[in-house]
Amino acid sequence: MNAPLASSGGPSVRIGVAALDRFCRAVLVHAGADRATTDAAARAMMHASRLGIDSHGVRLLDHYATVLTKGRVNPAPRLSIVAEHGAVATLDADNGHGATAAFAAMDHAMGLARRHGIGAVAVRNSSHFGPAGAYPLVAAEAGLVGLVMCNSDAFVRLHDGAARFHGTNPIACAVPVPGQRPWLLDMATSTVPYNRVMLYKSLGVTLPPGAASSADGVDTLDPEQAVMLAPLGAAFGYKGAGLAGLIEIFSALFSGMRLGFEILPMAGPDLSTPRAMGAFVVAVDPAAFVDPVQFGEGMVRYVEALRRSPARVGGTVMAPGDREWAEAEHRAAKGIPIDPATFDAFRRLASTYAVSLPEREAAA
Repeated sequence: MNAPLASSGGPSVRIGVAALDRFCRAVLVHAGADRATTDAAARAMMHASRLGIDSHGVRLLDHYATVLTKGRVNPAPRLSIVAEHGAVATLDADNGHGATAAFAAMDHAMGLARRHGIGAVAVRNSSHFGPAGAYPLVAAEAGLVGLVMCNSDAFVRLHDGAARFHGTNPIACAVPVPGQRPWLLDMATSTVPYNRVMLYKSLGVTLPPGAASSADGVDTLDPEQAVMLAPLGAAFGYKGAGLAGLIEIFSALFSGMRLGFEILPMAGPDLSTPRAMGAFVVAVDPAAFVDPVQFGEGMVRYVEALRRSPARVGGTVMAPGDREWAEAEHRAAKGIPIDPATFDAFRRLASTYAVSLPEREAAA
């Protein structure tokens, strides 16, 4: 789960959800994105920003506009299913935006799941897809279970390692809960995502212990000194590194794409060459395994018992997604906090594309 950075005391600029969505879409259109790309990229970024996953929200708009105009990302891709056998398929994203590919892959996986009980789609020739949780949520909202994973460029050391090897390699799962918001797990296999380090740098916030390392693999709390991330698990980081490897296999090898250490760095300097990234998307119909009413009642019993579980002093027990759904309600009412570096980028984008800067709301 992701703790929203609004509570860290950093951001003070807030923008309303609707105004922010309009601004993102306007910038993407002016950067050359077609309708499908604009819809998908804005939808993914806004998902993250609404739920408090600020590292993968609208702070990515500047990067996305750049790679759309410089050639890394195809602004008008022709997505296609290039192989299909029973409940499995492969989608070629034509070097389009990762969100466009992931939403399309989940739609196809859901169709397969309704016919076969389960559907799995490998995605090839894709790019950075942002918040992994946005895609399985589509399945959960339709009564299915969604699972999504993606590898990324090397930025995470191995357990006891002193060099970048895996990407942050996120995995996300969403499960419907009758009468409630879905159970939603969205996590990186590193201690934190790299975008969160960049956000902490913008906010002047110290990194949590054991999150990142300097060039020699020694832990650092200074985001300016962070050269690589640590695998999830601290002293038991071999577990995070192993999970990252599993995601590497499903995302890169099943799609025939590059391993993390072969993928061009997200930040450049080469922003004109496609990154040939892979992803893996699964949809499952619970009714194929068990009575759907029984499944739904079981999920309700599970999450309610989880929330009633005793908490240690000063702690709060929550189900995956609880923090994010609460933050989404807060931000719907108060606006979305924008960190200083991102708001500066918004000013540049507004000037570059002659787009009106979204109006600020009252300071948080």
